[in-house]
Amino acid sequence: MDLEEKSLDSPIRARLYVLPYSHPSMAARAMLVHKGIDHRVTELPAGAHPPILRVLGFPGGTVPAAKLDGRRVQGSREIARSLDELRAEPPLFPTDPSRRRAVEEAERWGEEELQPLPRRFFRWGLVRDRALRAWFERACGTPIPGFVAAVEGPVVRIFARKSHADDETVKHDLRALPGMLDRVDSLIAEGALGGEAPNAADFQIASSIRVFMEQESIRPLVDGRPATEVAIRLFPDLDGP
Repeated sequence: MDLEEKSLDSPIRARLYVLPYSHPSMAARAMLVHKGIDHRVTELPAGAHPPILRVLGFPGGTVPAAKLDGRRVQGSREIARSLDELRAEPPLFPTDPSRRRAVEEAERWGEEELQPLPRRFFRWGLVRDRALRAWFERACGTPIPGFVAAVEGPVVRIFARKSHADDETVKHDLRALPGMLDRVDSLIAEGALGGEAPNAADFQIASSIRVFMEQESIRPLVDGRPATEVAIRLFPDLDGP
């Protein structure tokens, strides 16, 4: 899927606010492309994004955040439902009630339980690795990224605490991850994920898998699984650290 692809005749006005390397932001943008909705993407400066979003009128300080025909929506799950309301085709949720419940449950699990792991792993690494911080600042377009990486330790630690990115939690996540990946593969086998037409759960979960694939220590746990095929199909291009 080409994330630069846009529909020229779309009457829907859409603007998406994201952070670089944010997998929920990736999911929201891919859903806009899937719907064929013309949109503008604004990358916010990491760390300064919560107050900026509040100034823009959003109630929370998290991305993705979107203005869809003047309506402010935050969170990948909320954006998915708003997009289906604005444009029915192609649908992000099945019309059959039982299949919709399966997709919604997979989407909920993907956001609440799987999605925090790549974020915690990344923020845990940012606290400990100045080179990783410098890479992230370059990805954000920050001037003099090496200098910023050297002095931003206190800010990085604040965001790590918000994600519970401490040693014990990360160790727990690593022990739990193989079972979570097994569940993703089971969802694919059951048909809730990985179909010819992607649904909201596909975008939600595949974005997390795609980030895992760029985390060198995690990738061996992911390689060769059916989940990676879905992740590559929906998110072919991602430049990780």
